[in-house]
Order: sequence, then structure tokens, then C-alpha cells
Amino acid sequence: MERMFTPWRMAYIAAPHGRGCILCEKPAQDDDRGNLIVYRGRHCYVLLNLYPYNNGHLMIAPYAHIGNLEDLPPETAADLMHLTQKSLRALKCCMSPHGFNIGMNLGRVAGAGIADHVHLHIVPRWQGDTNFMPVIAGTKLIPELLEETYDKLHRAFQEI
Repeated sequence: MERMFTPWRMAYIAAPHGRGCILCEKPAQDDDRGNLIVYRGRHCYVLLNLYPYNNGHLMIAPYAHIGNLEDLPPETAADLMHLTQKSLRALKCCMSPHGFNIGMNLGRVAGAGIADHVHLHIVPRWQGDTNFMPVIAGTKLIPELLEETYDKLHRAFQEI
């Protein structure tokens, strides 16, 4: 049996998990790179998912702690969509994906890991990016460090 090491996950596993909202806490701190925030908009911000489904897996979240999509103020909803478009441009610019999965899990039963703070996922996809590893071994291989992906996307957001 081949072993795959994912040492970056140990920091999450071993870290204390508070009761606060991570999507509120991250943008309030002055460490965008450390928090993987690649771009800040007026009402929402874009960050890399710490446990991505694929390289470049982004999340877009409002600064305001709002749990229901229908409760977003119109200007926040518009910024969410504007940053979705900007994110697609940035990903195309620096990663050249062949397609995207874009979606939201609204509510815990729908799969939301953070159910009380609306956020949208963008997962870049490439032809053949799914192979035997997720099917047979239940393992997804991410071929690039988050910090390297952050640097690429941060530059791309500044250039577009």
C-alpha cells in the first residue's frame, strides 16, 4: 500500500476549534496571505479554501455574518456575483482550467460546513482531473502548495 502524506492537514486537526465564525474572523485580521484572502471587494471577499477539492478552489463570502442567501442586501448579492465573475477571470488567467463547478451549500443538511455564513464555492476543473485516487482510495491529490496557488491568484486579481 502506498502512503500519501498531507502534513498541512495536521495543523487543522490539532488546532483548537473555537465557537466563532471563521468567515467573520479571517477578514477582520490583518493577515490576508496567512488567511488565504486573495482579494477584498466592497461587501465580499475571495479566499482559497484551506481544504480544496482542486487547485484554486475559491470561496466568496460577505463580510457580514448572514446565514440565508435571501437575506443578503442587494449590494452584497451584487458584489458576490461581481467577485464570482472576477474570480473566473483570475483563475482563467493564471491556471487555465477547462471548466468550473460553482455552487453553494445552504444549510447543514445540504452539506454546508459553515452553515450560518453564506459563501459560494468555485472549483476549477481540468479534463482528466479525476482519476483512480478519489474513486479507489478516497484520496484527492492536490499538486500545488496553497501558498503557491495564493501567490498566482493574488497576482492575477491585481492584473485583471
